[in-house]
Amino acid sequence: MSTGASNPEYVNARVRSRRASLFAEEDYRKLIRMGPSGIARFMEETEYDREINELGTRFSGVDLIEYALNRNLARHFDDLLKWSDGTVYDRIARYLRKFDVWNLKTIIRGIYTDTDPETIQTDLIRAGELPDSTLDRLVEVDSIEDAIDVLYGTDFYDALSGAFEDYEETGALVPLENALDREFYEHLLDDLGRPTEGPNALYVEFLQAEIDFRNARNALRLARSGADLDPAAYYIDGGVLFTESELSRLVGEYDELVDHIAENKRYGDRLSTAFDRLRDAESLIQFEHALEAALLEYADRLSSIYPVSISAVLSYILAKEREVENIRAIARGREVGLTETEIEEELVIL
Repeated sequence: MSTGASNPEYVNARVRSRRASLFAEEDYRKLIRMGPSGIARFMEETEYDREINELGTRFSGVDLIEYALNRNLARHFDDLLKWSDGTVYDRIARYLRKFDVWNLKTIIRGIYTDTDPETIQTDLIRAGELPDSTLDRLVEVDSIEDAIDVLYGTDFYDALSGAFEDYEETGALVPLENALDREFYEHLLDDLGRPTEGPNALYVEFLQAEIDFRNARNALRLARSGADLDPAAYYIDGGVLFTESELSRLVGEYDELVDHIAENKRYGDRLSTAFDRLRDAESLIQFEHALEAALLEYADRLSSIYPVSISAVLSYILAKEREVENIRAIARGREVGLTETEIEEELVIL
């Protein structure tokens, strides 16, 4: 916890500078036409140059791109914490725990699919609170149960232990992944109350939006999983869009689900373009990408309302994450021989 005075104006100024260096749509169009080595050379001419140069003697191709992306992401988010003091620091640090969740999901999926530790390491983003030593131990274990034991003494241990029986009964990772999401999102709003105006209100509104869109995604995932799971058990509290009963009712009802979001005044008045994408989505992955685009658009709108709100920082974090995911999707797509059209379908670009 930082004990200095809060400094949102300074942090937002630094973030605006960083945001200006994010890739534009035309950059992605160029990358789609390149192979992995060309993508790496392109990145070397951008703000990824430090990571490409540092890692270029040890890795090549997609491995170089993967490691460079994740190291760059961690560096940028470490910088956010270095710039921040007081409440700004505490709230950014709390939000960056999402990368602990990302890493634990990545490790659990790797164990589930019997992926080798080195490959799992490639996908880790070391920007959360879990120490590197813990992550390194986790990638070496042989079972999900052993991984949970490594986390003893952390908040994640209780969450995963409680979901392990459902995992064993269904054989699906949904219970474990959702337990991690709930642990993260439901604690984001701890001690914040429900302010109705000012920068704190926008911060809370941003977090509520992320919870709402996570619930919407879970509703569709549960419907497509085929597992006999109670939707209410995977409801994440803290949003404004769904109650437990509404989420249960809307599982599998795609058009009703989109209408339910669009009819909510908070989102419907601000996300008309995004809802067109949602209505046109023909698959679960397209729906999830449309939700991501909607959340990015919503975060951008919030960040412009109140200049000293931390929403601008959180919007940047989402945008930077999406840039990394887009570059990763292009590199992996080119490696496995996807067409340009197929790769474009994997991208989320506002």
